[in-house]
Amino acid sequence: MTPLGEEIALLIRQTGPIGIDRYMSLCLGHPVHGYYRTRDPLGRRGDFTTAPEISQMFGELIGLWAASILGRMDPAARPLLVELGPGRGTLMADALRAIGAAAPGAAFDLHLVETSPPLRAAQAAALAGCGHEGRGPAGLGPIWHDGLDGVPDGPAIVIANEFFDCLPVRQFARTGRGWCERLVGLSPEGALRFGLAPDPEPGIAAEAPDGALLTLPSAALEVMRALAARLTRSGGALLLIDYGHAGPGFGDTLQALARHRFADPLAAPGEADLTAHVDFAALALAARGAGARVHGPVEQRDFLLALGLTARAERLKRGASPAQAAAIDAAVSRLTDPAATGMGRLFKVMAVSAPDLGPLPGLPET
Repeated sequence: MTPLGEEIALLIRQTGPIGIDRYMSLCLGHPVHGYYRTRDPLGRRGDFTTAPEISQMFGELIGLWAASILGRMDPAARPLLVELGPGRGTLMADALRAIGAAAPGAAFDLHLVETSPPLRAAQAAALAGCGHEGRGPAGLGPIWHDGLDGVPDGPAIVIANEFFDCLPVRQFARTGRGWCERLVGLSPEGALRFGLAPDPEPGIAAEAPDGALLTLPSAALEVMRALAARLTRSGGALLLIDYGHAGPGFGDTLQALARHRFADPLAAPGEADLTAHVDFAALALAARGAGARVHGPVEQRDFLLALGLTARAERLKRGASPAQAAAIDAAVSRLTDPAATGMGRLFKVMAVSAPDLGPLPGLPET
C-alpha cells in the first residue's frame, strides 16, 4: 500500500468509512502525498494527455474565443483572464499568442488557479516571454492562487479545461432501503474496498432500479454557483471544456488513470489520477439558479469546427513538410474524433455568462 493509502487506512480505522468525495480530496490534494502536489502528470511520461498538449490549434482557438469576449468588455475595468487548473501552461501560452494577434493592445490581468508546485513551475516556464503585456497589481505578470476565492473581484473570462472532472463527487447506490452512500472502507485483511452506508440518504428522490449508481457532483456544483454568481455580478464568461454527459444519467464514471491506462481507483492512492464524468445538466441548472446565462453544451468537435479548426489547420500546413502536415491532420482527427469514446464526442463545451453579454462564439444559448 502507498504511504497515502496507509494514512487513509489509519483514518478509516479511527473514524470509520469515508465518502468518495473525501477519498478523492485526499488522493488528489493531500499536502504531502497528493497526486497533484507531487508531480507533473501530463504527457507521454506522465499519466494522461490533454487537448492543449495534442496541438497548438486547441489553445489558439480558445484564445480567439476569449479575444471576442474581451472586445465586448470595458477595458477601463481591467478585465481578468483566469484559468482554472492550467496544466503545464500550454493552453494559456497558445491562447495569449492568439489574443495578441486578434486583439493587439488588449488590457487584462492574468490569474492562474493552481495548487501543484511542479505544475506552477511548468506554467511559469511556458508563459515566460509569451508576449502578454497585462500585469497584475504587483507588476509581476501572472498571479497564482490556490483557489477561486483568491481571485480578485471584477469582470473576468474564466477558462476551465479538464478542471471540473477532478473535483470530488459523492456516489449513492439504489438499494431496497433507498439511496445509500458509497463509501471507502477496509476489508478484513486491511485493504481498501468499496461499501455502502447502512442507512439511506434522505432527500434523494431519483427513480432507478436497484443497483443503479448515482453520482452527485457536490464540489463542482459549489464551484459553479460561485462562478455564476460572480459573472452575474461583475460580468464576463466561463468556458468549460471537459468529458462527461449532457443529460442526467446513472452509472459509475469514477476512474483512475496511471501511465495512460485505466487503473483500480483504490489500488494506489496518491499515485493515479482520479476523475469522474462531468454532469453538464446539473452544472447548467446551478448556473441558471445563480442568475447566469448558459450556452451549450455542444460536443467538442462541433465547437472547434465552428471556431475555424479546419481553416487553421490548412494555414499551418502551408509550407509544412509532409511529416508536419500529417501530424497536423492527425491532431485534428484526434481532437474531433466522433467515436463514442473519442475526444470530439465524449468531450463537451459549455459556457456560462453574465446576463447582458449576448451570444457567444460556437455555442447556442440553451
